[in-house]
Amino acid sequence: MLLEVRDLHVEFHTRDGVAKAVNGVNYSVAESETLAVLGESGSGKSVTAQAIMGILDMPPGRISGGEILFKGRDLLKLKAEERRKVRGQQMAMIFQDALSSLNPVLSVGEQLGEMFVVHRGMSRKDAKLKAIELMDRVRIPAAKERVGNYPHQFSGGMRQRIMIAMALALEPSLIIADEPTTALDVTVQAQVMDLLAELQRELHMGLILITHDLGVVADVADYIAVMYAGRIVESAPVHEIYKAPAHPYTKGLLQSIPRLDQKGQELYAIKGLPPNLLHIPPGCAFNPRCPMAQEICRGEVPPLFEVAQHRESACYFWKETLDAR
Repeated sequence: MLLEVRDLHVEFHTRDGVAKAVNGVNYSVAESETLAVLGESGSGKSVTAQAIMGILDMPPGRISGGEILFKGRDLLKLKAEERRKVRGQQMAMIFQDALSSLNPVLSVGEQLGEMFVVHRGMSRKDAKLKAIELMDRVRIPAAKERVGNYPHQFSGGMRQRIMIAMALALEPSLIIADEPTTALDVTVQAQVMDLLAELQRELHMGLILITHDLGVVADVADYIAVMYAGRIVESAPVHEIYKAPAHPYTKGLLQSIPRLDQKGQELYAIKGLPPNLLHIPPGCAFNPRCPMAQEICRGEVPPLFEVAQHRESACYFWKETLDAR
């Protein structure tokens, strides 16, 4: 097992109160395995990833509980210098907005080469050659000629490839990809996902894929964890969730995907809005929006029930949800 997140809690202290962004998250990723973390904006997906990477803004953020075990070591107990050695070399992150994540005043070759200068002690000349090699690896055409170009001279899809190259530079064991296909057209999305899957097979990396788009992960993920209001509400092997969701929220997300066999019909939308993290509803956080909610849902937080082997659902009515498919 590469990574185990155990009962992780993250909160943000604001003028209006304490926002509980992550509330007892548990998940794990093995070597060569892909875990897709799904949920609407504000569900805690990216905050969990930032806590794992050690790049959470503190303050206002604060990790108030839990463990993050990477290759058996609790990252939260490491000193800052030790944590920096893990970041980049052993785990890396692909950010969702490549244009704002890349430095606009440095060429892509300089930014890719810096990894080798800082972590491997290479000369600038050798680092440039490694940068060209990386650009070739992620299939950027004419890499030798374009290594001196700046981020704004590349298309959105090419910039995302550069971000992937940067994450792969030191061949880490784990990569976290945070919405890697945001703002890309469907064709480029498919190319980026195929590239990630191919590189993962080649390097036997663990991959955490954060997204709100269930269509993106269907062919690449092994397991899915669905988050809502900072909690995992359902986790299962990918095909089981698509075949029969065991939580009303997961079911709503799946019904929201446009289908070719339903032309002309109004697209389904989950009613209401995600909860304010300063004032999470009592009981199940999804209960104000849930068509199956009953009195017990408004009074007690549901535990994760074991639906089947390697499958859990935080819903008192998971059996009824399965039967209603």
